[in-house]
Amino acid sequence: MSTQTVSPHRRRSDPARWLADVLRAQIEDGAVAPDAPLPSEHDLASQFGASRNVVRDALDLLRCEGLVRRVPGAGTFVTVRRAVHGLDRLRGLAETFDEVPDRVVNRVLAAEVVPAPEHVAHRLEIEAGASVVFIERLRSLDGRPLSLDASYLPAEIASPLLGLVPDRESGLASCDVFALLERTLGVELGMASLCIEAVGADAATAQLLDVVPAAPLLLVTRLARLADGRPVDFEFVRYRGDRLSLTAWLSRHGEGVEG
Repeated sequence: MSTQTVSPHRRRSDPARWLADVLRAQIEDGAVAPDAPLPSEHDLASQFGASRNVVRDALDLLRCEGLVRRVPGAGTFVTVRRAVHGLDRLRGLAETFDEVPDRVVNRVLAAEVVPAPEHVAHRLEIEAGASVVFIERLRSLDGRPLSLDASYLPAEIASPLLGLVPDRESGLASCDVFALLERTLGVELGMASLCIEAVGADAATAQLLDVVPAAPLLLVTRLARLADGRPVDFEFVRYRGDRLSLTAWLSRHGEGVEG
């Protein structure tokens, strides 16, 4: 990444952003482990053909994102790698991180039958005001808050889930809704559509997720369907943007698979 050829349209901040992008990708790919130091400013400047000022500005961008911490006299250290949730297939959070038991822990904030708001009813293809099961959970990964999940499910299918709230071994406090639908209710999931966008954390959400108000979150709006095509779970999932990456392989002529 040379900074010798100067574009007339380049802003002073551009090279720092470009360098930060490359360093961030290296961190996310595991090239530098958590708590390990990055190369020195001098070495980074030499490696990327950048000035020391550009390197400092790039590292400061990563510090503001929470990816590194700068220790005067000691260097710059990686603080944490984001967890990776693949979009190759329809699966829940606990299923994604099931290689270590109890990595994902749920705190049930709401579990009740409510009248379906008009748009929710439209997405679930039921009558407006029909009964739906509303479930909201705060989900933690490795003991730290990761996401706030809110789901609406047709009551005629999902009402038995309400009896699973106290069950900490196989209920809403420990399992994905997808797994409970299939394993407990005996229904078969098919596919889902989703939308991913960036939103700022409102004050209440910020407190639950242990971030500052307006901190960047990834909002995933997802509609899951049964194998026969019926909508079954319309959900809003707010992920901490500093703790999770959503990844996929995308083929120009075929189906995407996980990256």
